[in-house]
Amino acid sequence: MNDLVEVRAGVYHDSVSLMRVSQALAGLPGVTVAIVAMATELNVSLARDAGFAVPPATPGDLLVAIRATSDDAVREAAAELERRLAAREAAGASRGERRPPRTTRAAAHAAARDATVALVSVPGEYAFLEAADAVEAGLSVMIFSDNVPVQQEILLKDRAREKGVLVMGPDCGTAVIGGAGLGFANVLRPGPVGVVAASGTGAQQVTSLLDLAGVGVSHLLGVGGRDLSAEVAGRSTIQALRALDADPATELIVLVSKPPAAEVARAVQDLGLGTKVVTALLGPGQDDLTAAVEEVLRALGREVPEWPEWPARPAKERTSDRAAGSPGSPGAPGGAGGGPLRGLYSGGTLCTEAALIAGTGEFIDFGDDEYTRGRAHPMIDPTLRLEALDAVESGVVLLDVVLGHGADPDPSAELAPGVARACERGVAVVVALVGTDGDPQGLRAQAARLNEAGAAVFTSNAAAARHARDLARAHTGA
Repeated sequence: MNDLVEVRAGVYHDSVSLMRVSQALAGLPGVTVAIVAMATELNVSLARDAGFAVPPATPGDLLVAIRATSDDAVREAAAELERRLAAREAAGASRGERRPPRTTRAAAHAAARDATVALVSVPGEYAFLEAADAVEAGLSVMIFSDNVPVQQEILLKDRAREKGVLVMGPDCGTAVIGGAGLGFANVLRPGPVGVVAASGTGAQQVTSLLDLAGVGVSHLLGVGGRDLSAEVAGRSTIQALRALDADPATELIVLVSKPPAAEVARAVQDLGLGTKVVTALLGPGQDDLTAAVEEVLRALGREVPEWPEWPARPAKERTSDRAAGSPGSPGAPGGAGGGPLRGLYSGGTLCTEAALIAGTGEFIDFGDDEYTRGRAHPMIDPTLRLEALDAVESGVVLLDVVLGHGADPDPSAELAPGVARACERGVAVVVALVGTDGDPQGLRAQAARLNEAGAAVFTSNAAAARHARDLARAHTGA
């Protein structure tokens, strides 16, 4: 093996960009390990655990650790790294960017009166200081970072209320403010519905279905997955609801959350707002997200559409289609099944919803903190989910695929072959595809590729979960 290890002092790039660079280098011929990340204690530890001899470094340095099977492969990876970093710098220069400020507050001052929101995306142990800096500068802040202690979250949200700004997060993956998407964001048409979400993918499901029904969004304010917990007590949710209630462009509000603390849910629902609020608070006996969207449509006097879906087709028919180069037609499920139901999810709220609907089976949220520490979110890097899918020998597998800015630019490119391999083993695969026709990945194109690989594809996660549940019951004779 051949290793390249470098520490570049004072070179900063955001974590999401570096994760994409690492993923691209890892896909090069001969490259077995690629770590390109800020030299935080965690990232340095991961590199050393992988056997790299990492010299002393600080969190403000860039760490590069590449292992390949030959000197030529290392050189090609190093050259590709330079090309990608240079492209980022060139893109910044073309936008007229100057040398970046050293602190969040300095950046806010440099932006003068134009800036109203700061986006914090740093390792969780450093997020509090950056977010606090933004709040003290009079900015609302979206904290994309996870692994932030709950005590720090409470302190930030209390100070934000005093300053008259909003803290979205921590672990806030999605927001849309005045049409601008932050984090993982779908392309949504403007419209009358405001969304407050203690959930990222849950909010994406709701807004994507609204978009498919021809209804747009005024703002989507994420508040972090713990905001409706007993400890955080809806601090940001209450602020966000009141802000949307005062917004003349918002005619109806949807409140989305994973299962909340009961007393917090009651307090939030008893605010007495003038704007109608439709709740999509997951839990036993509660409506699913699709049902909540349909309630919104009826409240607005809109027709509830048939949500797009692509039923799985027999393997013989799919093979014939590939030979003829035609898309084929719907038919019976492609996987034979026999065995348990497994949910392999990238979105925590979607995973929770599916597990509640299915009532049985094994469900894993690969976007949970334990799976994302030191590696890219599964909406960016599907490696762990593909490994889990390849390990399934029978039964039914339920996956989510979430489109939009920030997510994998072509998720079906890697997922479809894994789906096809599973179907060849007799596994029935069901996909919940969350996205809009405006998303850069192409909703219909992604659906067609996954369907051709053998999956049944649904734009409603609830419908996908019911279909997977029914397949599992049929296969087991339940």
